[in-house]
This record gives sequence, structure tokens and C-alpha cells, in this order.
Amino acid sequence: MERSPVNDIIGKQLLRSGTSILANYIEANSASSKKDFINFFTHSLKSSNESKVWLTILRDLKKGEEKETDWLLNELIEISNVIASSILTLKGKR
Repeated sequence: MERSPVNDIIGKQLLRSGTSILANYIEANSASSKKDFINFFTHSLKSSNESKVWLTILRDLKKGEEKETDWLLNELIEISNVIASSILTLKGKR
């Protein structure tokens, strides 16, 4: 991805949301209650969904390598599915 003001903004947003997925997952492991645990997982899922938005924008604007962007989107879809499934299990809805 070449440097430009738009690319820099999208890149920073993607970095922020992408690292938030892992940060909230790690925080969940030291949660003081089941409610906190679920809350951290929920934030992790929201960050994963936000990352998908930024990657989709990059792809649609043709600002990144299409093959790499599609691979990352597929990885995020899988991550989101695992986190969402975990949340449903924790809430007893599965």
C-alpha cells in the first residue's frame, strides 16, 4: 500500500481495530466475572467487524493487494465466527 493521507488514515484505523481484537481477547482471560469475560469477547468481536470494514474499503478502493486483502478478510471472517460462537456458548444460547 503506497503512502497517501487516505491510506495513512485507513492504515491507522485498521491497525487500531486489528490489535484491539487480540487485546480484548487477552483481557478476557483475566476478567473478574463471566459478565466481564463476555463483555471483552463482545468488544473483540466488534473490533473484528470494524477491521473487516476497513479491509473492505481498502479492497474496494484498490489500495491494497487484492489477493492479500481477500485472504485477510477471510481470516477475519473465521475469527469473527469463532468469537461469536464463543459468546453464544458463554451466554448459554448454544
